[in-house]
Amino acid sequence: MPVPSPAIHDTGPVLAGRDRVRVMTATTFDKPAVEDRTFSSSPPPLRLQLAPPGTAPALIDGAWWPRSRDLTAELHALTAVLDRLWGRITHVTVNPTFWPVIPRKVPVQGHVVKVGWFKAEQDPHKLLLLSYTAGRWDLLVIPPETDAATAARLMTTAADPVRSLTASGLIQEAELFRIAAEDEAAWDSARETVWDSEGGHDARHTSSHSPVGAAIGRLPIPAPGM
Repeated sequence: MPVPSPAIHDTGPVLAGRDRVRVMTATTFDKPAVEDRTFSSSPPPLRLQLAPPGTAPALIDGAWWPRSRDLTAELHALTAVLDRLWGRITHVTVNPTFWPVIPRKVPVQGHVVKVGWFKAEQDPHKLLLLSYTAGRWDLLVIPPETDAATAARLMTTAADPVRSLTASGLIQEAELFRIAAEDEAAWDSARETVWDSEGGHDARHTSSHSPVGAAIGRLPIPAPGM
């Protein structure tokens, strides 16, 4: 049974170079980017979000959330989809910091993608792709172990038209946000514990059952005609 294709939006021909207006985009895929396969053999959905078409060039063109650090398998799935968006992907470069094994080549649907790496020259959280027709593109690489809420926030931020941070800057910002949220939750829990220890819940329970009629009886009774 055929598997539905991912939500790829083609709004016109691809223009060369990342300094041109983007005319193709994709959102996070809800369906595998493979057709004519059974559900039992279908790969998991590709987790990818790109900047919308027409946005100004930026340091990052979107975000990719791989499921593992197996670069060969992950690049095969990614470039198979991006070939349809940006034209044939010919080269990919990474920083080896977070990739234990870096292949020299990755076969993808009838062609080969060459893989290179740079240390000081490339952000460790960035993937650089070169397209046969559309030029250069840079994606934030979200660590596979990232929790879903943080990953969703990173994807949204990386694809924001007004984005201005580097890949590592986005990761650091997300980590600070996560720590702040955890601290706030811990502080709220501590305040709740202190309040309970001082009889907060008991006091609220008692006040909610106070004799309303007694309070009303103390109010002055209006004189006739008022």
